[in-house]
Order: sequence, then C-alpha cells, then structure tokens
Amino acid sequence: MGGLNLEVFKFGMYVMFPIGIMYYFGTNLDERFSVPEFWPKPEQTNKIPTDRDEIQAELERLRQKRLYVRDRRLAAGAQAQAREQQLQQQQQQQQQQQQQRDE
Repeated sequence: MGGLNLEVFKFGMYVMFPIGIMYYFGTNLDERFSVPEFWPKPEQTNKIPTDRDEIQAELERLRQKRLYVRDRRLAAGAQAQAREQQLQQQQQQQQQQQQQRDE
C-alpha cells in the first residue's frame, strides 16, 4: 500500500513518540513539579538517638511521659469514682427522704 518508506516512518513514530514524551516530562522535574516547602527541614524532623547517653535520655523521657499519662488516667478514674459515689449517696438520701415523707 504505502511502501517501505511509510513503514519506516510508522516504526520511527512508534519508537520516538514515547521517548519524546518521556524526555519532555522527564527533564527539569524539580523546577516544573516542585511544591515549595513541601518536605520538612532537617531541624524539624525526628532525630534518632545514636549515642548511649542519648538513648538513655530518650528512654527516660518516654518513661516520664508514660507515667504522667498513667497518673492523669488514674486521677480521672478516681474522680469519676468519687462522683459516682456522691451520686449514689444523693440517691440514697433522696430515697430516705421520700420514705420519711411517705410515713
């Protein structure tokens, strides 16, 4: 139909079109698709302790945090229990007052 030249042209297009697209979108990626200040700066990231003293300090910090949270949780539980006891006492007093009125 078209001859050898057409087949060579089609083959060239099939090969060069994906390569051209990859070259166009693959160059200058940092300038085209970068979002300013997307990644945190090194001073804002977590620093993993590597020295023995740093590891001990981090473990102590985590232990203190765990104990603080535990104390808060226990204090909240004690407060809830005290409120519950107060409510029970008030209900008992109200029941006693009603029984005294009924008599």
